[in-house]
Parts: sequence; C-alpha cells; structure tokens
Amino acid sequence: MVRRTDVAACHRHRAERGFVLVAVLWIIAALAALATIFSAFLANSARAIAVNDNALQAEALVSAAVELTAYKLASSGESPPAHGAFHARLNGAEMSISFTSETARIDLNNAPKELLSGLMTVLGAPPENAKDYADRIVGWRTRAAPGSAAGGEDALYRAAGRSYGPRQAPFAHINELALVLGLPPALVERALPFVTVFSGSAGVDVINAKPEVIAALPGMTPLILKQFLADRDNLGNDPQAIARALGEAKASASQDKCDVYRILIRLQKDNWQTASEVVIGLKSAGNPYRVLAWRDGIGTIGGREL
Repeated sequence: MVRRTDVAACHRHRAERGFVLVAVLWIIAALAALATIFSAFLANSARAIAVNDNALQAEALVSAAVELTAYKLASSGESPPAHGAFHARLNGAEMSISFTSETARIDLNNAPKELLSGLMTVLGAPPENAKDYADRIVGWRTRAAPGSAAGGEDALYRAAGRSYGPRQAPFAHINELALVLGLPPALVERALPFVTVFSGSAGVDVINAKPEVIAALPGMTPLILKQFLADRDNLGNDPQAIARALGEAKASASQDKCDVYRILIRLQKDNWQTASEVVIGLKSAGNPYRVLAWRDGIGTIGGREL
C-alpha cells in the first residue's frame, strides 16, 4: 500500500525537476541571445574598424599629396604655375591631384559690389535682388564709420530678429556667407565653389577661373563670354591679348600673383574612394607652406560618408 507521504514526495520531486528543466531552457535561450548579440557586435566592430582604418589611411594619403603639391610649387622658382595636375601612386593607392591659385575665385573680402552682384545674377538671382545681396555682403565686411548710429547695417539685422549683427570685419571663412542677412541658403550653396577669402585680390584670374566667375564680370556679355572661353587657352598670360578678348569686362581681370592654392585630391584604393580639398599658403613664416583650410569627404569611403 502506497502511503500518501510517498505520493506527495513524488509529486514534489517531479515539480522540482520540471522547474529545473524550465530554468535550464531559459538559461540556454539567454545564452543563445547573448551569443547572437555578441556576434552582431563583433561584425559591427569589424566594419567600424575597417572604415576607421580606411579613414586614417585616407588622411595620411591626403597629407602626402599636399606635401607633394607644395614641393612641386616651391621647386618651380619665383613664378609657380597658377594651375596644374599630376598623378601619383603611394601605398597601393592611386592619387589624382590638381591645384589652382585662389585668384581664380572671387574674394568675398575684396571684390567690388558689381562683381558680387554679377555672381549672384549668374547663379540665378533676379538682378534687383542680386544688388541687394551684394550690398549685404559688403555691409557684412565693412566696419561702421565712427559716429554712425551703429550703422544702418546692424539695425537691419536687429529688425530681422537676428541674434547677431554683421561682422563689420573681413569674412573669416566662405561658410560665413550663410550668415549674411537675406541671402537664400540655396544661393549660398551655389556660390561657395566660386568664392574665397584667401586671394586678397579685387579681380580674378580669368585664364584659370570657372566660366561662372568670368560670366559674373561687370560688362561681360554672353557673346563675349562664349568667344573668350573658346580662345583663352591660346591667350597665355599676355595682358593686352586678355584685355582685347574681354572687352568692357577687362577691368575685373587680375594679374595679381597669389601664394595661396586650392588642392583637390582624389584617392582610390581597393574597394573605396574619396576626395579632399585643401587650401595652402606657400612661404609662410619660414615654413614651406601652411594649411589654411581642409575639407574631407567630398565623396565616400567604402560606401560611407567621411
């Protein structure tokens, strides 16, 4: 005869085994989940390390390209070329390097109002709006006259509800153009490839400037522009030939020398490619050059933005 106490003990034993089994299953499931998470972590870490490694390689290669460009310019004597291009291979990477003097761009700190207005018009602004935009750019960089009521320019910013006023000093960076009152963001974005704060010239180097810059010259017409672009490769650096080709727009053509260059570096290695833009000034305080601006990620590395 089975006693009740034995039956109860048997039930307790089975219940305990069932509890242990459930606990073991939960532990196994948790370990499986942890293994999955750890596997994903390792995969993501490996990808991140690969991307970071590529980025470090790209930075070193860009630095090497800048050194090469500075050497080529410095070894050219007293009159380095205003533009040029070359290819190099380093550490298994293909480097395509081009450089252009900053005088090929419109200087935000020195260009006259008419040239600034012309650029805004070329980039799509209505002529009357373009004149206002040029006024605001000049107002941003111009110090208020002593005794003036903090300048009407400052009052315009306050009236527009801006928490800041015009710098009333030279532009420190081309991106500062986005702070100028009234300029549409889309227009600013279109203007950035054609402006600089480094040339120190009121005019532009028309032999090396982009067509949009030449089209902005006061007095330029579509017919003169078309003919000039067709002929300029044959004009060399002859000031008289350039003046004849430009007609009434000749006043904005500059022959100023500039020791500041913008370098475009395109890199390609294995499964990634990228491009960087670096602005350097030559013969700086006893050094061969100094970096004035550096912008990475004009492209992608391994499918990812830098």
